[in-house]
Amino acid sequence: MEWSLTHFWLILALALSLAELTSGVLLLLALGVAAALTALVASLGAPFEWQLVAMGVLSGILVPVAILWIRPRFSPKGVAYGTTGTGVEHGKLYHSQLRDFDGATGIEVNGDFYRLKLAGGSSPALPEGTPVIFETFDGTTAIVHLAHPNKEQ
Repeated sequence: MEWSLTHFWLILALALSLAELTSGVLLLLALGVAAALTALVASLGAPFEWQLVAMGVLSGILVPVAILWIRPRFSPKGVAYGTTGTGVEHGKLYHSQLRDFDGATGIEVNGDFYRLKLAGGSSPALPEGTPVIFETFDGTTAIVHLAHPNKEQ
C-alpha cells in the first residue's frame, strides 16, 4: 500500500477527532471533520495547494458552526459560560462569607469564592452575612462596597 495525501488527511482527521474526547468544546471535532472532507478533496486529485485552501475554508465554516450553533445545544440548560468577570455581576447584592480553612472574607459568585476588598482599598474582616454590592474584579479579588442595610437590590 502506498501512502498518499489522502491518508495524511484521514490520519489527521482521526487524531483530531480522538483529541476532541479530552476537550469537549467541539473545536477539534470540527477540525477533524474539515480534515476528513479535505481527504475527499485529495482523493479527487486536487493539488496540495488546493487541499490546504479546502482545509482553511472548511475550518472557517465548520469551527464557528460547531462552537456557536452546535455546542450550545449540548450544554446544560441555565448555564451561561463565560459570564463571571465580564461585568454582568456589577451592582448585584452579595453577602460576605468566611472561608472554612483560612477564615478569609469573600463572596461567592457563580459558585466560586472570591476574596473581597472594599472600594477604598482595604481588605476588612467583615462579619459573615454582611451585605455588599459588587463593583468589579481586580484579578481574583472582588472589589465591593458596603450596602445600605435598608436598601436591598
